[in-house]
Amino acid sequence: MLTFVGVGLYDEKDITLKGLGAVRDADRVFAEFYTSKLMGTTLDKMERLYGKKIHLLTREDVEQKPEKILALAKDEDVVFLAGGDVMISTTHVDLRLRAMDRGIRTRIVHGLSVQSAVCGLTGLQNYRFGKSASIAFPYKGRTSEMPYDTIKTNKEHNLHTLLFLDIAEKCMTINEAIDILLGIEKDRKEDAVKGIGVGIARAGSENPLVRADYIERLRKYDFGAPLHALVIPGHLHFLEAEALIKLAGAPPEIESEII
Repeated sequence: MLTFVGVGLYDEKDITLKGLGAVRDADRVFAEFYTSKLMGTTLDKMERLYGKKIHLLTREDVEQKPEKILALAKDEDVVFLAGGDVMISTTHVDLRLRAMDRGIRTRIVHGLSVQSAVCGLTGLQNYRFGKSASIAFPYKGRTSEMPYDTIKTNKEHNLHTLLFLDIAEKCMTINEAIDILLGIEKDRKEDAVKGIGVGIARAGSENPLVRADYIERLRKYDFGAPLHALVIPGHLHFLEAEALIKLAGAPPEIESEII
């Protein structure tokens, strides 16, 4: 059997009781942290709390060479750990389908997701979010404009955009993400990013930071240690505007953004 367990947002304590039970009952435990990182813990702390040895996997292990995991899951209880809610990543969906094709039973133990955490921390309403996107660092001098296109499309439908920030080589900051978006905007002579932005740092920790402001001011704000996420809202419901003022220190003039 192959059990997928989401371990949450920030540290080893974010795992659910159901997830912890699955780990402790497992014959083998694997984990990957290339899709999301738990910044408030270490592998050693996780192993001490969970009572199991955790075998760390690379992207290549999961996406290109999953045979070892699948072979073990044929006869043993294998647990696969990942940050957040484990099935948010298409990589994990693919692994589950491969297991099912081999006749291996699978199950999912859901974990805390940044998508729901952002709504709770900011007061932005979950049903008003459109498609999300990831902002990557430029590669070989080229910058992906896909996140900008996503923001533009969502705004045309008056929807908010949640942006995940690159963690491949280093953890991207909100400031770097805004610089990338504004660079695209300048080149294209458009204004999809103009207006309010909301930065979220260290969701799931004891001291998360949430800040809302006009984007040019937000890009200068020090959000501290990662992980960071960014929201570019559409027009705001009056309750959302009130929440951003009270929960995220937004300037009162954002009430002009109300639907």
